[in-house]
Amino acid sequence: MDGRRRNPYQLTDESPVYVISIAAQLSGLHPQTLRQYDRLGLVSPDRTAGRGRRYSARDIELLRTVQQLSQDEGINLAGIKRIIELENQVAALQQRVAELSAAVDGAAVAMQQREAQVHASYRRDLVPYQDVQQAGALVVWRPKRPKG
Repeated sequence: MDGRRRNPYQLTDESPVYVISIAAQLSGLHPQTLRQYDRLGLVSPDRTAGRGRRYSARDIELLRTVQQLSQDEGINLAGIKRIIELENQVAALQQRVAELSAAVDGAAVAMQQREAQVHASYRRDLVPYQDVQQAGALVVWRPKRPKG
């Protein structure tokens, strides 16, 4: 969560609000088909305290997708389950990539700030060293010897 408090009564796509009969009507499937999909692990609705199924809008969309893959594409239920698992895995990996990208961006900003602090701390009375080979001149320094 992003730190903001959410209204507990606000409905989202994840809110389990539909009983099995309504979910069956909305998805165009028979309630027994929904029960079978739940047993097979294709669509797993939330459960009430009395063990009744409650489907969310996302569950109903997934039911429609399962039906479309099965009827229109001819994919068996085991194949559909694997497709759903892989899609979930891709979504989780995309989320992780986004998190890591944000972390890298934050680290880059912190590094640039630290670099600016280091540059700001340089002594201004120092002069840059010029490489003798590039300058084409030779400088010999001889310390003064104490007289005595």
